[in-house]
This record gives sequence, C-alpha cells and structure tokens, in this order.
Amino acid sequence: MKLVLVSIIGTFILISGCKKLDLKEDVPSCIENKIKDISKENKWNPPAEVWKWVANGEVYYYFTSNCCDEFNFVYDENCNLICAPDGGIAGNGDGNCPDLEMESVKSLVWKDNR
Repeated sequence: MKLVLVSIIGTFILISGCKKLDLKEDVPSCIENKIKDISKENKWNPPAEVWKWVANGEVYYYFTSNCCDEFNFVYDENCNLICAPDGGIAGNGDGNCPDLEMESVKSLVWKDNR
C-alpha cells in the first residue's frame, strides 16, 4: 500500500513539475532547451522573446536579452552562436553578423508571458 501511495505521489510531482512550453512552432530540441532554461529564471524585464528568422534559405533563432545594454544573440538550428545583430552599449550588436535582419522572414516562436 505504501509503495502504491509513493508511486502516485511521485507521478503527480513529476507531472506537475513538467510545464509544456507554449511554442508557436516547432524548434530544434537545443533551442527548446534554451527556452526552458530561460523560463526557469525570474521573468525578464522586458520579457524574453525568441524569433525564428529565415534568411538565404537558412534558419536562425534570435533571442532577446534580459536587460538593457546586453547583446541579443542569433543561433543556428544546432545552437551554434552566430552573432549578436543588435544590443550592447551602442545598440549595434557585435558587428559579426551577415545581413540577416534586413533579408529575413521573421516569426515569433515564444514570448515569456508569465
């Protein structure tokens, strides 16, 4: 009887601890894991956002930063850091981006609405 009760309680804890992300579209697991990591932190101000950018036939993911004067980063589908197109003290990013922002089709993947 105790084993059954412990199993039921354990299952409830596991289910209640797994929050499903409200993603607007499918993303690679490494991108989803980055979003889950952000959602474990205190809510950012402004709230975190992740955008999918499609440019020149390639897919990228743009993550907003959690504060002013910080870079916003772009990752490829394998979570390799590509660049910071904007943000930072001057607001111009790290200067290492190809022209992704002007040529890309953008769609919101996730916004932290807590």
